[in-house]
Amino acid sequence: MDDEQPITFGRIIAQFTRRGLPIVITLCGVALIVVGRDTYSSLASTHSLETACGVALLIVAVMVWMINWLFRLGVSSNVDREEEERAREYFDRTGRWPEDEAD
Repeated sequence: MDDEQPITFGRIIAQFTRRGLPIVITLCGVALIVVGRDTYSSLASTHSLETACGVALLIVAVMVWMINWLFRLGVSSNVDREEEERAREYFDRTGRWPEDEAD
């Protein structure tokens, strides 16, 4: 972490939701596929049902990961917009972009 913020319960839950939940769902899906003996012969077989549920859990894990990724992408986009707005306000005050001051 580059921003040394205190560890709180909310941050722990957010980290678990972001990283742990997709991993747990994936492990459960893989376990069901292994229990189902990697067969998908007929829907009447209980092993087939276990394998199908395992594959469904893998798809759910990918969906959870993608929703988290899209949320993080949206948050970073907002940060970029705020930085651009501050740069525009600086330009309005001084007539120069903040990056030009470093040259």
